[in-house]
Amino acid sequence: MICKEKKTFDEITTELLIVGVQKNCEHIKGWKDFVSFYGEQVEKWIRSGDIETERKKLTRIPYVGSNQHLQRVLFVGLGDTKTLTRNELRETFGLVGKKLREMKADNFTLWLESFTAAPISEKDIAFLFAEGSGMGFYQVPHYKTTCNVPDVYLDEVHFVTKEDFEEIAESCKLGYIYAEAVNEARTLVNLPPNILRATDLADYAVNLAHQYGFEVEILNKAQLEELGMGGILAVNKGSTNEPRMITLKYKGMEQWKNVIGLVGKGVTYDTGGYSIKSKTGMVGMKGDMGGAAAVLGAMKIIGETKPKKNVVAVIGATDNMISGDAFKPDDVITTYSGKTVEIKNADAEGRLVLADAVTYAKQHGADYLIDVATLTGGVITALGYDKTGALTNHEGFFDKFMEASIKTGEFVWGMPLTERDKKRIRESQLADLNNSPGSDGHMIFAGGFVGEFVDNTPWIHLDIAGTSDASKPYELGPKGGTGVMVRTLAAFVEDFAFKMD
Repeated sequence: MICKEKKTFDEITTELLIVGVQKNCEHIKGWKDFVSFYGEQVEKWIRSGDIETERKKLTRIPYVGSNQHLQRVLFVGLGDTKTLTRNELRETFGLVGKKLREMKADNFTLWLESFTAAPISEKDIAFLFAEGSGMGFYQVPHYKTTCNVPDVYLDEVHFVTKEDFEEIAESCKLGYIYAEAVNEARTLVNLPPNILRATDLADYAVNLAHQYGFEVEILNKAQLEELGMGGILAVNKGSTNEPRMITLKYKGMEQWKNVIGLVGKGVTYDTGGYSIKSKTGMVGMKGDMGGAAAVLGAMKIIGETKPKKNVVAVIGATDNMISGDAFKPDDVITTYSGKTVEIKNADAEGRLVLADAVTYAKQHGADYLIDVATLTGGVITALGYDKTGALTNHEGFFDKFMEASIKTGEFVWGMPLTERDKKRIRESQLADLNNSPGSDGHMIFAGGFVGEFVDNTPWIHLDIAGTSDASKPYELGPKGGTGVMVRTLAAFVEDFAFKMD
């Protein structure tokens, strides 16, 4: 999306103008200028309800004035702007993005001042517009042979504004960077599992590294065996496709210190193994690499914005299949850390992959760890489909992360991890740990299992099993992968100051 300035209504050269309308439009600075430009009938249509001012309502009306370029005006309802939040405005712009796709509008003008709501500045509005509309505009890639409709893209946005345009353009550009990273993560989640295998996920990471100058390391099966990464190798035993351990390093500081580790679960398809899922429970398991997609999306933003931080991203990628050699309940495996695990449930595989991945991230110098995974159905039972569940061993670290989640509007809720929970994870007659202590507290046991491998490193576990996929269209996107946590991870890296209580 290219951001271009247009200072006045008369200078508009696009076919579409986007205008925010609120409960009392006369409070909008410059409203009289707009009425003079459009015509006094606009106020009558607002009073009659022909132009709706209710929040998230969109009204499209032809333009019949003297500007020969402009053809249509899209009025965007904001309701009472005194109570309008950043997230509500982002979601509203998501609906605008959907409408722009429907209208096949690739360049347009936004009257920034009409969306101003204290304390949201025009600079913030430009960011939220690019971010929200960019996500709302997204469409799931498909393989239909009967579709001959050409794709459309958000090409240019022009602004009617009296503010400093350079800052607004930079803010708009940043918002679209966030949106594009989310959309790429969504596409990864939406890809069929025969098209996105562990090797393909590794290829994507390599391309990302080449694009942004990251250091990259891809470990193949033979190398994993040589290192003794028994967690990911156990999960991969039933597959004909090789696993990969993917590492990306971004060095934003002179010294490799204060390193933030982002760890993603990259199970490209999960049958449940010998603890096999039902035929309906297996559908959609192509999205079991949503944590990996979130980490890669965050790394794309980091590559674009180049924060003065050090980041190592580690992704364990494999599928979990069934064969005569697949791992099974009652097996005992040895993880990369040296800790042994009694397998109670072959469908509790993601935590085994993460165990090796967080250990490897620490070996690469991670001083702080955040792991992201579509780990359990238990988090959905506990929190529903709209909340990401979290565990931590460091409340100060978690508080800093929550500031980022509030900023991005991605809801995160902390869950308890008690000594009694840890004791149950460690209960086994045969091994140091067991991978499935029970169905009660499932989300806590799963995340707590990963916590057994972080030692004293400040750590956050994010279970996105409910939030990584949308069962129906919503304001910021279509049905399918959501790209959840991409923006929060990136915002956290950008803002984190390494000072904690």
